[in-house]
Amino acid sequence: MGCSSCSTGKDGQPRGCKNNGTCGTDGCNKLTVFDWLSNMSLPNGEKPFDCVEVRFKNSRKEFYRVPEDISLSIGEIVATQAKSGHDVGMVTLAGELVRIQMKKKKVANDDQLPKVYRKATQKDIDKWQKCRDKEDEIKKRSREMAIILRLQMKISDVEFQGDGSKATFYYTADERVDFRQLIKDMAKAFGIRIEMRQIGYRQEAQRLGGIGSCGRELCCSTWLTDFRSVSTSSARYQQLSLNPQKLAGQCGKLKCCLNYELDMYLEALKDFPSQDSKLHTEKGLAFCQKTDIFKGLLWFSYKDDPSHWHTLTKEQVQEIIEKNKKKEKVASLELYASDNLEKETTLFENTVGQDSLTRFDRPRNKNRRKKNKKRRKPAKSSQKNG
Repeated sequence: MGCSSCSTGKDGQPRGCKNNGTCGTDGCNKLTVFDWLSNMSLPNGEKPFDCVEVRFKNSRKEFYRVPEDISLSIGEIVATQAKSGHDVGMVTLAGELVRIQMKKKKVANDDQLPKVYRKATQKDIDKWQKCRDKEDEIKKRSREMAIILRLQMKISDVEFQGDGSKATFYYTADERVDFRQLIKDMAKAFGIRIEMRQIGYRQEAQRLGGIGSCGRELCCSTWLTDFRSVSTSSARYQQLSLNPQKLAGQCGKLKCCLNYELDMYLEALKDFPSQDSKLHTEKGLAFCQKTDIFKGLLWFSYKDDPSHWHTLTKEQVQEIIEKNKKKEKVASLELYASDNLEKETTLFENTVGQDSLTRFDRPRNKNRRKKNKKRRKPAKSSQKNG
């Protein structure tokens, strides 16, 4: 993913397109689709599919029917049908892949599908660009109006329609907001039709972008397009501490990356004994305190001595559980734990031979200072004699 506008400059600094995943040249846009059917010709007598996918600002995509006298390809700017007036967007997909996408998103291919009016003229593009340039200023003024009215909401983004007759304001709020007076004030101040659309906090982070705690750009603003629900059970399965400050992302919700490795953990935990399992021994009842699925180890402690843990492998635990099911008790956990102590090896070895990080803090050699002083003394005496 890269383009000419986002590459590194001559001074070595990254330029960046400052569009948060929606690059102006469309070279590194997260919504860009690769048409793997583009180099394949249709069978004889088969007509190309008469619908295209058009992308607008941010992550909004819609499907449109194309008239027979218009031929469109990916990357072209088109004027499309809207509820009133027309909108301007970019064609992101054409051909048979559009049919597959419409079926996937359950969009009916009927007469109610909006149409593409024409290829955008230079006049349409100039007017569209002029509206896009006003969005930041209008967003700032609309926020000031909401603060004056003391509305508990945050306006995060503004999207103009292609003909400039309508603007959609995206906002986030915890509760229901009565913004009727706000709409009247904005319509009077801006002279356009206003539409308010509430979005979630994840969608807001996607539009604004930022840097995550991992040091990389947010997944939602660079490549993630679908948001799946994330629960605290995802952290429990991965044995992460339930610290809200560590688990929450910039949107204030649980991080989406908690779901990335969850399936692997669930697959590994299938062979593991339950963390609620209890071991019956002649020395007493033992409870599970901790598990490590990577090493296949579990730590158990007696009910009467919870501070002293014994390390067991999952095979040993399963063996004890099977004996307990047959109403047999093992002598003690120490017998199994002693076998594991003999198998333990060094966990870390500095095989690379890395130097200490404090090597730069070592003081200079004193002998070297003395030699430098001896060299300077003759020079001073020669100056006096002269």
